Amino acid sequence: MRLGDTPNSRTGLGLVHVYTGDGKGKTTAALGLAMRAIGHGIKVYMIQFLKGGTYVGEYLASESFMPNFTIKQFGKKCTYSDMYKQDRDYSCGSCRDCFMTSSEMISSSKEALELSKEITSSGDYGLVILDEINIALSFKYIKIEDVLEMITNKSESTELVLTGRGAPEEIREVADYVTVLQREKHPFDRGIMGRWGVEY
Repeated sequence: MRLGDTPNSRTGLGLVHVYTGDGKGKTTAALGLAMRAIGHGIKVYMIQFLKGGTYVGEYLASESFMPNFTIKQFGKKCTYSDMYKQDRDYSCGSCRDCFMTSSEMISSSKEALELSKEITSSGDYGLVILDEINIALSFKYIKIEDVLEMITNKSESTELVLTGRGAPEEIREVADYVTVLQREKHPFDRGIMGRWGVEY
């Protein structure tokens, strides 16, 4: 759907959101929207570009108690995810085992984009979230032309969310919502690493 078009009259869905900026909360905002949609019985599919920590809260929730919510990750799986599920004292952020090489990030981003095209055009999901796709675009792991084409070809009844800092101007222009989260303070500045249940 293009900017200015009318949402699908049957569902009211079909617009495009962009959550960007250097502040915390882009993925969190998308997950809040997902929870709201699920509450109304809307099927949600989240594709996480460059993320593979299978023990993150949203992934565990989708597996255990959130119906109609599918998450597919395209990053390197956390080496310790099985251990974490048993011992919540494990702290993420120090081992770096989940980091990928540039070639791995390019390959996984392209694979994630192919699935994104399939899911967004299928009409099977009322809400599709492409988490961190803007990062993949900003590092040129995928082509902006391909993402714009995907947006043009998406199902008219699918609400689409694109998250990640550095959203290109071309993406902002075709979006119906653009929200920029601005960083003013963050615990990282005081050396406080990501905390389970808050950052992951």
